[in-house]
Amino acid sequence: MNFKDLANKIDFEKGEGLVPAIIQDVKTQKVLMLGYMNKESYEKTIETGKVTFYSRSKKRLWTKGEESGNFIFLKDLSLDCDNDTLLIKVDPVGPVCHKGTDTCWAEENNASSIDFLLQLQQVIEERKKNLSEKSYTASLFKKGINKIAQKVGEEAVELVIEAKDEDKELFMGEAADLMFHYLVLLSAKEYKLEEVVALLNKRHAL
Repeated sequence: MNFKDLANKIDFEKGEGLVPAIIQDVKTQKVLMLGYMNKESYEKTIETGKVTFYSRSKKRLWTKGEESGNFIFLKDLSLDCDNDTLLIKVDPVGPVCHKGTDTCWAEENNASSIDFLLQLQQVIEERKKNLSEKSYTASLFKKGINKIAQKVGEEAVELVIEAKDEDKELFMGEAADLMFHYLVLLSAKEYKLEEVVALLNKRHAL
């Protein structure tokens, strides 16, 4: 279902014409703010790609960043089970809160290590879908599973070799190479990093 079709499912009447819109950073998964939308602001958001709310204080449509330039660009959205709350994933430009903080809860909008790995996993998935792109990752997928598995083996051996020395920079470089190719292999096998983490959690509980 595309964003325009989704508009027909949103229950604006339940909130007297308004629905809450939870704004979440698509990269860090951090919740940035909460706003309210009516049908017109929703349609403008879809049309322009810039998240637009209905301001209850100004009594008009209000595009976030129209004064500060700190726009929040629409990346994805979904509707909750009761059809009366939106979750909008965005790419923010600058701080979101009018007080100058990253979020309206004065939190820093930084990605954790696992968040970055999930972002990298997403980029790898995009490269797999667009094999015509001139990228190293796309070239690996073109060569097939055997080549990808071979690269993982090569990087693992190189990491073991560097582990015998005391050169941190070389060791960490090989560790990063192995991690990247491991994620590519997972993608090639249609598996997710989250599945590996879930298995580790299960083992930890034993």
